[in-house]
Amino acid sequence: MKQLFIKYRPVLRFVLLFLGSYLILSLVYGLYLQASHKGAAESDYVTSLVARQSQTLLNEFGYEASITPTPNHPSMQISLFGHPVGRIVEGCNGISVIILFISFVISFAQRWRKTVLFLLGGAVLIYAINLVRISILAVALYRWPEHQDVLHRIVFPGIIYGMVFILWVIWVRSLKLEGSDA
Repeated sequence: MKQLFIKYRPVLRFVLLFLGSYLILSLVYGLYLQASHKGAAESDYVTSLVARQSQTLLNEFGYEASITPTPNHPSMQISLFGHPVGRIVEGCNGISVIILFISFVISFAQRWRKTVLFLLGGAVLIYAINLVRISILAVALYRWPEHQDVLHRIVFPGIIYGMVFILWVIWVRSLKLEGSDA
């Protein structure tokens, strides 16, 4: 049995670090959400911030965008040219995706300085891509509302998860290259 643990130590390390960091970060995020709602039907700070920043981005590109709190629901209604196109809910703010990204990178962490810099850069990039994703989705829903299901459930989640996958590949390759230098 001991030899199995020795043989599969890298796999066990990965699984424990990934699950441990994912559970801890998810718990902290869940506590934040619980504290921010307090029974009220209003969005948490990060979701509201993402909605406001998406509105600003859309307005900068010439789309008359507005956001309003959704009555009796913790979300923000986004409208283009006075036409409601969707709601920005907690799941749209990108934090859960950033938690997944962070957990994966931590599970392969080696040098802390490099890891922290990659985590910060990656989280900022994911957050920024998420703002662009929400903005493009709003425009797409305004122009092609009949394709809402495909756009919302397949195309645009693919953008954010595709970005995370690319970052993971870059991270693992950078570690592989670093290991070959030794």
